[in-house]
Amino acid sequence: MLHEIIISKELALTSKQVSTTIGLLDEGATIPFISRYRKELTGSLDEVQITSIRDRMQQLRDLDKRKDAVLKSIADQGKLTSELEAQVKSAETMSALEDIYLPYKPKRKTRASAAREKGLQPLADFLLAQNLMEINDQAKNFIDVEKGVSSVEDALAGSRDIIAETIAEDAEVRARTRRVFLEKGTFVSRVVPGKEESALKYKDYYEWSESLKDAPSHRVLAMRRGEKEEFLYLDIEVSEESILPLIDSIYIHGTNEAAKQVRLAIIDGYKRLLKPSMETEIRVLTRQKADEEAIKVFADNVRQLLLAAPLGQRRLLAIDPGFRTGCKTVVLDAQGNLLENTAIFPHTGAGGAVEAEKTVKHLVSKYDIEAIAIGNGTAGRETEDFVRKLDLQNVTLVMVNESGASIYSASETAREEFPDYDITVRGAVSIGRRLMDPLAELVKIDPKSIGVGQYQHDVDQNKLQTALDDTVMSCVNAVGVELNTASKQILSYISGLGPALAQQIVNYRKENGPFSSRRELKKVPRLGDKAFEQAAGFLRIRNASHPLDASAVHPERYGLVEQMAKDLGVEVSDLIKDEKVRKQINLKAYITDEVGLPTLNDILMELAKPGLDPREQFEAFSFTEGVNSIADLRTGMKLPGIVTNITNFGAFVDIGVHQDGLVHLSQLSNRFVSNPHEIVKVQQHVMVTVTEVDAKRNRIGLSMKTTEKVLPRKKNENPRGNSGKTQEIDMGAKLAALASKFK
Repeated sequence: MLHEIIISKELALTSKQVSTTIGLLDEGATIPFISRYRKELTGSLDEVQITSIRDRMQQLRDLDKRKDAVLKSIADQGKLTSELEAQVKSAETMSALEDIYLPYKPKRKTRASAAREKGLQPLADFLLAQNLMEINDQAKNFIDVEKGVSSVEDALAGSRDIIAETIAEDAEVRARTRRVFLEKGTFVSRVVPGKEESALKYKDYYEWSESLKDAPSHRVLAMRRGEKEEFLYLDIEVSEESILPLIDSIYIHGTNEAAKQVRLAIIDGYKRLLKPSMETEIRVLTRQKADEEAIKVFADNVRQLLLAAPLGQRRLLAIDPGFRTGCKTVVLDAQGNLLENTAIFPHTGAGGAVEAEKTVKHLVSKYDIEAIAIGNGTAGRETEDFVRKLDLQNVTLVMVNESGASIYSASETAREEFPDYDITVRGAVSIGRRLMDPLAELVKIDPKSIGVGQYQHDVDQNKLQTALDDTVMSCVNAVGVELNTASKQILSYISGLGPALAQQIVNYRKENGPFSSRRELKKVPRLGDKAFEQAAGFLRIRNASHPLDASAVHPERYGLVEQMAKDLGVEVSDLIKDEKVRKQINLKAYITDEVGLPTLNDILMELAKPGLDPREQFEAFSFTEGVNSIADLRTGMKLPGIVTNITNFGAFVDIGVHQDGLVHLSQLSNRFVSNPHEIVKVQQHVMVTVTEVDAKRNRIGLSMKTTEKVLPRKKNENPRGNSGKTQEIDMGAKLAALASKFK
């Protein structure tokens, strides 16, 4: 119960909301299921709030496990007292717990342990007491040549070693020192001598210093990457004058000779033990915070990419462009099935272009093609120009971001789908399918390889994977999937399923034909009642015998909807077809202990638009003709572009020149912007102005300042998924909040 109270205070939720949510999670319920179908129990918590509860509860449980291990270790040493046990149990953070445990933590032989073996602990205690007695007379009593203490100075030196370690392991000293590091520490970055020319990408950090609490995550990660690649030296610096007086105030009680010895021990303990230890800890802490922010940005980008507007089921020609090797061309039917493949060579001379024109026109006519998807990689713009000049009537031409297509084409998934085709055909198919339905195709690719994010390979990979799994699951369940056509990859992200059950569903479908109802899912081997409960609401069956099988209404509420229809003297299908009938429903008449207005309102919305795809409508987009390379750019040009990536410091925009330009944070709007996601989202169409062209460094500067209101978001559109909340990313605020825990 204590954990629930802590979480409720931190997240400003009621204890009941927290405890109920934890109970549901512990029972195996997924976040999308709880958010969508258990609103009455949680008080309508959204996915972000539920995720926060889950993650914080896991932290507290991990802390509990560590406390148990610490108590056992101290008890095994015979040093556990009731007071120490109380301290351990009351520790609120892992850092505080480790500070308490540090003096008892088994360690290799140290200067202090060697001094203790020489019998110098009592002398150290005498010095710490700082009584008005002659210290040399006291030290003489500890001279023991056989133990290696041959003089007064040897005895005092050994005692100082004990005091230095005692101070460095003091929980209060460490807490105060940690707070100073967090509040006054500075990152200092320098180029490794002799690597000035080979490390140009880190030129901004050759001689760089920045307040630790103010450094944004992208700069922290950039400096760490430069250090890892051995181009930069990176240090954390804090003035000794900011820390030593704090330690003095705890351990110095007088002005006598004993106090001077303690003072010497403080200086030594700080420089030799405490400072290196704290630097290591702060480096870990700042990395964790930078990782969290980078992961949040990356997950937001992935969400927006996965939820990009789909073209839908269209007969499609997909082209994976190339110069010398030609353009691999495939034909897909409206369901994404491969019908034909060939190669065209529009860029290898007049003969090749003529033949390519004949081939494309023939395929468009033969299959009644509705759209052409062209990858945006090498030769992409040139291939787009070639196809556009063919003047194909009633055919939509779209450039498609092909990031990750090569990863998919070489994957086991692609080999399973197309065992008789090479990777070039598979890559073209992927380009075409991601135009039809980005979500269904991109779930087959590792999210780290789909072209968004900057430091995804530098951050904590376990935390990144958890965040991405949460994001993909959230997106898949928000959209829902067609049970009879969904791949096992997308089915595996449906609430309650996973890879094994997804494969069982596909196998059942192959053996028995299409599912006729959601209830038939229970016939799938090893798909039990719990999995059915979690998954059913997110699976759609078009043209099923029960009209609600095509909606997001959960089967557990079919009886309720049927009762509504019965009370009005109509069929369930009439509730869906006739708005006038739906308006006659008195929702309050159906409120029970289990079902409240949140669920009833959701049901009414589903009856109005069963299985509505929450994604935006697809809009065609074209780059500026004649602007195909960085050499074609001029300062002041106004160009259409597509946002491809969002970072803490701005947004990258594809303007069709094979090199994305950067709209810096300061150039996103005429007003102050702290979070780029407030202004743009991945795949958004924008107008930009070219402000800088650096062909040598392959850098393009762009601005959206004068075009801030071009292509605005729809009313109430939420750029951060289901949370309805936009959080500023501020390293200083996070570290300051952390520091406050140690005050």
